[in-house]
Amino acid sequence: MLPFVYLLAAELVCLVYGAEVIRDTTTYGQTVSENLFIVNKQLAPDGFQRSTVLAGLTPSTGSFPGPLISGNKGVRFNLNVTDQLTDPSMVRSTTVHWHGLFQKTTNYADGVAFVSQCPIAANHSFLYDFQVPDQAGTFWYHSHISVQYCDGLRGPLVIYDPQDPQAYLYDVDDETTVLTIADCTELIAAAVAPLADATLINGKGRYLGGPAVPLAVINVQQGKRYRFRMISIACDANHNFSIDGHRLTVIEVDGENHEPATVDNIQIFPGQRYSFVLDATQPVDNYWVRALSSSGVGTSGFIGGLNSGILRYQGAPDADPTTTNSTGVVLTESMLHPLENPGAPGLPFPGGADEVLNLTLGFNLPATFFMNDTQYIPPTVPVLLQILSGAQSPQDLLPPGSVYTLPINKTIEINFFGNATPGGPHPFHLHGHSFDVVRSADNTTYNYENPVSCTYVVHPKQTTIRFVTDNPGPWFLHCHIDLHLEFGLAVVMAEAPSLVKATDVTTPAWDELCPIYDSLTPAQLP
Repeated sequence: MLPFVYLLAAELVCLVYGAEVIRDTTTYGQTVSENLFIVNKQLAPDGFQRSTVLAGLTPSTGSFPGPLISGNKGVRFNLNVTDQLTDPSMVRSTTVHWHGLFQKTTNYADGVAFVSQCPIAANHSFLYDFQVPDQAGTFWYHSHISVQYCDGLRGPLVIYDPQDPQAYLYDVDDETTVLTIADCTELIAAAVAPLADATLINGKGRYLGGPAVPLAVINVQQGKRYRFRMISIACDANHNFSIDGHRLTVIEVDGENHEPATVDNIQIFPGQRYSFVLDATQPVDNYWVRALSSSGVGTSGFIGGLNSGILRYQGAPDADPTTTNSTGVVLTESMLHPLENPGAPGLPFPGGADEVLNLTLGFNLPATFFMNDTQYIPPTVPVLLQILSGAQSPQDLLPPGSVYTLPINKTIEINFFGNATPGGPHPFHLHGHSFDVVRSADNTTYNYENPVSCTYVVHPKQTTIRFVTDNPGPWFLHCHIDLHLEFGLAVVMAEAPSLVKATDVTTPAWDELCPIYDSLTPAQLP
C-alpha cells in the first residue's frame, strides 16, 4: 500500500461489544420503533483508551458494536436518531445508513450525507421511517459522514425470514450467533496508511504488547447446528476467518440466499456479510476462532490471542484453546451461486446490456483517488435535494463528473478497471441494489448462468457487475475502505431522476435537515 497523508488522527478505533438488542418477534408488516442516541464515550477494550462515537438505546448505554436491531421480513422501522455528540476534536454531526437495505421509495432514509440527506446536527434528531417489504438476511448500520463510522458508530441489523428455505440446515439463529469483525488502530500517523493494531471479534481483541484483556467467547452446545451471521464492520482491513476443527457452510451473501458452499476459510472485506452454518460435532473443548488481518504492524499471527476469539463448547473449562489451524478450502466468489432466481440480466456475453459503464480507478499522491479521472467531493446540497429541485442531467447535478444518470428498467453493466490502484483490493458497495458479479475477482471467465448475487464487488484487477434499474433515486457506489471513500473513490448513480419526485417519499423533518445544518457556525464544524 502506498503512503497516504491522512487528515484526521485517531479516526480508527477499537471498542467493546454492546449487549442491547432491539428485536421484533411479530408477524409480517409490523413496526419496530426505537430511539438511537449517538454519543461520545471513552473506551479502552484492549488497554488503549480513546474517544469514540457510539450508538445506544439510551444516552448512557452507547456501545460497540451498537445494539442489535432486528425484525421479521416485512417489518417497518421507525428509528429516531438523536445526535448528542460533544467532542470538538471529532465530527459532531452524524447520519445513519442502513447498509444493504434497498430503501425503495424511501431514498431519503438511506442515510448518506450529501447524497440522500444533510447531516443531523448536534442536539437534533431525525426519524428514519422505512419499510423492508421483501428483504431478509444479515445487514448492519453505520455512520455515513466523513470517516465517522471508524470512530465507532456501527452495529448489526438482522431481518429474519420465518419461511427461510434453508432453515432445515440449522438449529440456532439468534442474537448469540451474530458475529462482528473489526479492525482497530491506536493512532493514524501523518503520511502513512492506517495499519491495524488489533482485530476485534464482537468488539474484543488484543494488540501486540498490550494487556491480556478478555477475548470474545462464542458458546455452543455439542450436537447443535448454528447459523452464524458474520459482518465485517472494519474500516480498512480484510480478514481471513476460520474456526479450528470446524468447517463453515456458507448459505447467505449480503442478504441473498445462496446454495450451500462448505469451506474452511472465509476472506471477508469491509462491509461484507456472510451467514455460515457450523455443526458443533467436535469433542467438548475450546477452539480458536481466527480472523487474521490483512493490515497492520503487530497484528500478524495469533501469538498471545492476537486476531482471535474462542469457540467454547458447553462443559469445556474456562481456558484458552490449544488447538491448531490449517488453511484448507478458502471461499471464492466463483463457488457461490444464488439459491433463488439465479442468472444475470441481459444477454450472455460481454456488453450484452442496455447500457455499459466503464469505471477506471486512479490515484495521485499524496492522497487522492479518482473514478474516471474525477475525485468525488461531496456537494453542499444533497443529490436527492438537487433532483427534487429540478436538476435531471449529469451536467446539472453536483458534484461535476461524479454523477451518472441511468434510465428506468434497463440492464446496466459496469466494468471496473485500474490494476495499479494502491490500497486494494477495493470492496465496492452499491446502495439501493444487489447485483450479479458476472466476472469476479477470482476468475477471468464470465458467468451469466448463476453468478454470485450481492451488494459488493471486490476489485483487485478487472471485475464486471450487472443489475436492473428498478429503484429510482440517487444511489452511492463507493469503496468501503472508508478513508478511500473520504479521499474520493466514489460516484453517484442517479437512477431515473425524472421519476424520483413521483416515487420517493420525504418528510417535513427531512426538509429541515439542510437549513439546520447550514446554520452551523465554523466552531460547530470541526
